[in-house]
Amino acid sequence: MTLFERIVAGEIPCNKVHENSDFLAFHDINPKAPIHVLAIPKKCVRSFQEVDPSWMGGMTSFIQEVARKLGLDEAGYRVITNIGYDGGQEVPHLHFHILGGARLAWVDLRENENQAKKSL
Repeated sequence: MTLFERIVAGEIPCNKVHENSDFLAFHDINPKAPIHVLAIPKKCVRSFQEVDPSWMGGMTSFIQEVARKLGLDEAGYRVITNIGYDGGQEVPHLHFHILGGARLAWVDLRENENQAKKSL
């Protein structure tokens, strides 16, 4: 059972932002922005690669509602999902990071490649 499945089951507490019958949003315990919320499906889907495209409409509406509740819809926000090992996915349960509350910088990921080459 993944960490997120345990949160959905109520075994692990979370700082809930929004919930409906299919999805849950809660504050990330290791925030990377002034506002950092995770939106997850309540059913276990391992990653974005396994999502039925027709199902994403519900997730999209849910994320938009979370952004409105957090007051991010006017100023702007970022939505990120990590897929697989190279994509940085740490929990094998689909989740979207909703980041906002400040002007967000864009990191040049090529620096990761350059650091890896230097260590060889």
